[in-house]
Order: sequence, then structure tokens, then C-alpha cells
Amino acid sequence: MKVLIDMNLSPRWVEPLAAAGFDALHWSEVGIGDAPDTEIMLYARIHGYVVFTNDLDFGIHLAATKGEKPSVIQIRGGELRLEVIGANLISAMLQLAEELEKGALLTFDPTRTRVTMLPLPGRG
Repeated sequence: MKVLIDMNLSPRWVEPLAAAGFDALHWSEVGIGDAPDTEIMLYARIHGYVVFTNDLDFGIHLAATKGEKPSVIQIRGGELRLEVIGANLISAMLQLAEELEKGALLTFDPTRTRVTMLPLPGRG
């Protein structure tokens, strides 16, 4: 699976994701730092990436557009350090790889993981 790491997460995520078998790329390698979410989503969709972010706006964008791709992995909660959540998050990504390949929103919190298949229901 190809994973595009958003600017709001450290490029240090690339190495452990690659070690776990993911084709990981940090946005800073392909785009500008202040690119709008829509540009990141478009790049991910065209190039077959799953977006990995701490920005909850990506889930809102998926719901608003009823998008089926790209999948998004979003971290919720204040803890973003690789050393603290990395192993559990990578384990969840491996377990839910099939869903992410099909199109899903994976919400990871240190206390729970939730996956919702795409498209998300839009707001009325």
C-alpha cells in the first residue's frame, strides 16, 4: 500500500512505515508545505496513495464530496509521537490494509481504532 504522509506529521514516519512494507512518501517530497487539502487529496487519488494525517478536515472533505478515494488515516488525540503510537498504528494499518485499499476512513486514537468504508454519508 502507498501512504502519503501529510505535512502536519513528521517525515520520521517514512522509515518505520517502509520497514513495515508500505511505500511511504512525505508530502514535502512532492508538494509545497502550505498546499490546500484538496491538492493533497487530488495527488493521492491520482497516484494511488492513502493519506496519513492529523488533520480532521480530510474526513470532512470525504463526507462533503462523497469521495470513494483516496482512503484517509487520521490520528485523533494529542499524541502524535512515533515512539508512543507508531507500533499500534502500523499494526492497525496492516490489519485494515484490505479496507484501506478499497476506500476507507481509518480513525486512530490511542484508545481505539475505527474504520468506516467510503463513501461517507454527506451532511444533509
